[in-house]
Amino acid sequence: MALPQGFAILVFGLVIGVPLSLAAVLALVPVVLIITVFGGAFGVLVLSRLPNRRAATQIFPFIMLPQFFLAGVFNPIGELPPPLEIASRLAPMRYAVDFLRNAYYGIHPEVVEVPLAPIGMNLAIIGGLFAVFIAIGTALFVRAEQNR
Repeated sequence: MALPQGFAILVFGLVIGVPLSLAAVLALVPVVLIITVFGGAFGVLVLSRLPNRRAATQIFPFIMLPQFFLAGVFNPIGELPPPLEIASRLAPMRYAVDFLRNAYYGIHPEVVEVPLAPIGMNLAIIGGLFAVFIAIGTALFVRAEQNR
């Protein structure tokens, strides 16, 4: 599911003039794969507590939309008020977005650097959260299936 969406975003970026060379695209592929697996682990965690597909359809906008804003997808988050800064640091998407920025701006050093944390820190946080999300999500799924 993420592959066609990622391809559409790539094409859209080219249409609006985002500078992307073949080397940049090839360098971003492993980053995007890591982010995709990380997002899948987050989905496993959330879905493990939902009773059916309808509940998932209803709850996911309330989980994902705030993260878009708290992660800085649409707006800068370099200086947030303390309550929003705390919420932003708790949003898993923040680290995925910053990881992608690290990779992109590392390839294009002529562009002003906007990542919030070093690439290693973002990768470590993503790896740690992935392990927690997949372990807890899997355990909750197994328990839910045993209780049926």
